[in-house]
Amino acid sequence: MVLWGELRGYLVEAGLAGAVGTLREQSLRSYRLFAARDPRVLIGIDPQGDWCERELIELMAAKCGVSADPRHTSGHDVIDPERTLLALDAFAERLGAVARRRGAVLFGTGHPHRLLGFYADLADAMSAAGCLVLTPMQGHCVDITTRFGLRTYNLDYVRGVAFVRRAGVSGSGGETGAHSHSPLPVRLALAALAEGGGPLPELVVGDHGWVCGAGQLGFAAMGLADTDDPALFVGEAEGSVSVAVPLDDAVRSDDYRPLTRYVLNRACLSQ
Repeated sequence: MVLWGELRGYLVEAGLAGAVGTLREQSLRSYRLFAARDPRVLIGIDPQGDWCERELIELMAAKCGVSADPRHTSGHDVIDPERTLLALDAFAERLGAVARRRGAVLFGTGHPHRLLGFYADLADAMSAAGCLVLTPMQGHCVDITTRFGLRTYNLDYVRGVAFVRRAGVSGSGGETGAHSHSPLPVRLALAALAEGGGPLPELVVGDHGWVCGAGQLGFAAMGLADTDDPALFVGEAEGSVSVAVPLDDAVRSDDYRPLTRYVLNRACLSQ
């Protein structure tokens, strides 16, 4: 069993919270782009409020623990580990509630190199609890606009977790998938489920566009977010995202394992 105090110390030691790898400059740029309604940063959310840059800084200070001073413009961002733990508790509570109902769940990530294992372990536990882990549209193409122009990707699943691969690239040779913020993959997956008449997810779990895109469509959605991903926290503040967990989303994949154990234990899903 991973205890609150032990995990708090671990979060800081591993760089998941405390001083994180995300730079203040990156976060402030994201807040400016969000305030300007840039779709690259909205990642599927259609905000109800105006959300100027100052309001976003204040929100992120409240949700994550970053500096609320707009004059603080450089250095590493800081995430309050206690805010991370409180959000993980809420995350685990929702996961456990769906597991007890044996509800259908959809998992997806835009960070497959870092977070695939975290979500896959949760998907395994949910499946073992009798939940249906959905995998719609596997292998289908999705066109995503990137900074390099329009690129075609394939929607794929590993251990029940969705992500996108570059078209023509298989899972061999250590190719895990592509980093993506786009909400298009989850929209494609959810549309296929609706059109097919099959079960729809009671909960969507992931990050980036997987959470924001699903939440904007009215699905219960929750996941992990860094300090330069304000969309999830705006969604949480406005009610379209159920839970946003503040942490560094780009540390080593193995470093998320204690979080997995903590969540599964809190959700009463430990094997």
